[in-house]
Amino acid sequence: MSEMAVTEEKSIENDKLMNRWLVVVGAILIQLALGAIYSWSVFTPILTKSAADGGEFMFTTTETQMIFSAGLVTFALVMVLAGKLQAIHGPRKIALIGGVLLGVGYILASFVGDSFIGMLVTIGIIGGAGIGMAYVVPIAVGIKWFPDKKGLISGMAVAGFGFGATIWVKLAGTWGNLLEDVGLHTTYFIYGIIFLIMVVVGSLLMVNPPENYKPAGWTPPVAKKGGPTGYNYTPKEMIKTKQFYMIWSMFIFGALAGLMVIGIIKLFGIDALQASGNYTDVEASAIAGTAMAVFYAIFNGIGRIAWGAIADKIGTKKSLMAMFAFQALMMFIVFQMGGNEYTLYAAAALIGFNFGGNFALFPTTTAEFFGTKTVGQNYGFVFSAYGVGGVVGPLMAGYFKDSGVAGVDAWYPAFIIAGILCVVAVVLALMLSTPEDPEGAAVAEEPKEAAVVDEIADAPEEDKE
Repeated sequence: MSEMAVTEEKSIENDKLMNRWLVVVGAILIQLALGAIYSWSVFTPILTKSAADGGEFMFTTTETQMIFSAGLVTFALVMVLAGKLQAIHGPRKIALIGGVLLGVGYILASFVGDSFIGMLVTIGIIGGAGIGMAYVVPIAVGIKWFPDKKGLISGMAVAGFGFGATIWVKLAGTWGNLLEDVGLHTTYFIYGIIFLIMVVVGSLLMVNPPENYKPAGWTPPVAKKGGPTGYNYTPKEMIKTKQFYMIWSMFIFGALAGLMVIGIIKLFGIDALQASGNYTDVEASAIAGTAMAVFYAIFNGIGRIAWGAIADKIGTKKSLMAMFAFQALMMFIVFQMGGNEYTLYAAAALIGFNFGGNFALFPTTTAEFFGTKTVGQNYGFVFSAYGVGGVVGPLMAGYFKDSGVAGVDAWYPAFIIAGILCVVAVVLALMLSTPEDPEGAAVAEEPKEAAVVDEIADAPEEDKE
């Protein structure tokens, strides 16, 4: 039998070990639960309700954004650790731990009463740690099973994160009426149980393919000296390159714009709609909630898949430039679009679509510029930019809202600053070039598939079966 026939036969045998699309199912199930963090805006009107209006918590806008930001920062920091732990314990166990932490965080939040510190610790830190622990697993495992569709699968692996917000916002609101029927604390408890179950079930499908796995019928190109995947950088080598800081800064600006809007869209929408004089308080609240729960969340998920597919067609650099240019435009005009129901929906959809692209394009960019073999560890460091953006964006918006400027005008400076930073990201993407291999580094002689399918984070044997 020829060498080619033997290789093809081995590929077919590997495919029979496990239907690789089951990994995608498990990934989406996990990410739907992890998307809980993007449903935070549905709780902020309750938390900020004043005593005169019967409010129980009376948090400031800045305090609500501090809880949100704490979750984002913890998410980003723990993800660095999760990439390393996969090498020791395997993806299944790490995803399982993440599900337990996320579920327990929300369950504990149901017992903290009106304590700001209590919610900061339980939802922000414990819940955020659970998201960070589980988030990297579907991406790492998915790329190993789909070396032939890296951009698309990166997008699909995290699409549920965006779609999840729709489910959790709507269950708390118009679909399930949980907040109205059972209150905030019981809603936290119910969500905690659901999140725990979903991630645990999804983790059972997080299994690495066999060593040197290759999909049947796929012939990978050969790596070239100086090419994007010709050398696999270690994190220490990566952070010495200027390209890392350019990519990292771009991710900060993209995360800042998108996460700022996630954190404030309901409050901004209510202010903008009321300022138009065409909507009652109840109508404004319902419309703003739909803008977040339906339009932003759904298009956030769609954007992750779409931008990943676009990158596979035109390349990541052009895709990054297009995405940031589009988002800059939206930041500059969203303020004018907020006063009408339908233009607010359109703005939410387009901003969510662009924001979702970050989570398909940046893992792919990390793999292309710094090597696919080490993308699990390296992307954790790149993803720390998400934590920075998650602090600066929401807190900046909260600061301007609490600064004393009345009504919708308080939000204007935050959108302008975010738009300018997206323009800077376009310039950085234009200047981006492939890094040179470190001095004295050996050029990979193995074919590209070895770089693609080698363990992103080596797993124990039981996770390869």
